Amino acid sequence: MKIPKGIEGDYLETKENHLFFDIKGYHHPQDRKICFLRFYPDQNGERIKEDRRYKKIYSLDERYLKIRDEYPQYLFFSNELDLELQGVEIKDIKNIYTPRDYYDGLKMKKYLSEIEKHSKNLCELFITRGSIPEDAIGISGSPMIGLSKDDSDIDVIIYGTRASLEFQDKLKTKLLTSNNCRMYNLTEYKTHYNWRVGGSGISFESFLRSEKRKIHQGKFNGVDFFIRYIKSPNEWDGTFYDYKYKDLGRIKVKAKIIDSTNSIFTPCSYKIDSLKVLESKNIRNNIDLNNLNEINSFRGRFCEQAIKGESVIVEGKLEEVNFKGNKTHLRILLTNQSHDKMIVID
Repeated sequence: MKIPKGIEGDYLETKENHLFFDIKGYHHPQDRKICFLRFYPDQNGERIKEDRRYKKIYSLDERYLKIRDEYPQYLFFSNELDLELQGVEIKDIKNIYTPRDYYDGLKMKKYLSEIEKHSKNLCELFITRGSIPEDAIGISGSPMIGLSKDDSDIDVIIYGTRASLEFQDKLKTKLLTSNNCRMYNLTEYKTHYNWRVGGSGISFESFLRSEKRKIHQGKFNGVDFFIRYIKSPNEWDGTFYDYKYKDLGRIKVKAKIIDSTNSIFTPCSYKIDSLKVLESKNIRNNIDLNNLNEINSFRGRFCEQAIKGESVIVEGKLEEVNFKGNKTHLRILLTNQSHDKMIVID
């Protein structure tokens, strides 16, 4: 399986300003990569690469504020996505880092740091006991670009639709069965609650209901790990220019999940039915909400959030989806950590 460079899970470094961005999604404009600022030089930074100190930036709001104030050349408005985005033009990219190349490098490297040892060992565990093809796994995040800390986590990327679905079935029964590779405990969920949904108004009980059954995350030898699944390239329908999205305002609905198969992937998606609108803002009266049949997100926190048959309260941006000039359906896009929600209610 040939995976192109410059997709979800990859990072890029700019020629100027020494910035590192994480790349989002499969489809990109011809002249640039859609990506979001992750590390920037700062003399007070705790991370060091090539004698330069860096700071990591976390929330999406903080990333936009930093880019807008100091690096506005990396902002652009996409007519296709009807959204202001961060992105780096191809001509301004110094290097693209891929999880596959990084893992291949770890296998050849003689002396490994602690995080590198744990990363390599976790990949080997998934390959041997989870039957993941050796060329279908990689390690992303700060270790990949040489900016990890002692408490950095392991960000595993698994490529291929079939391999991902089969591996997910094996995770709980074959892999998450011992202290060296396990799911989180209650104390750890409480810690995650504070930074994952802080400020959103979601109760810990609601958070825990979904979180405690998610098996794409946990601890390996005491180190946090998170798995992201990437679909096979032959399922990346169309190109960037085949899609056109239209922002229709914000909406809050009660819906039933009728298909959660794609909930493990990045981006994740859910098919929904049985809608009841609870709130709406700036939505035209002539919008046919019978065409609203999908929840979509590029945020890992919404992966495995609900399963088929469950009812959820969903709040996010309502979008019209057009593919190759044809209006296909409406969807709710979840992006903002503070304002967007997906809560299981039964």
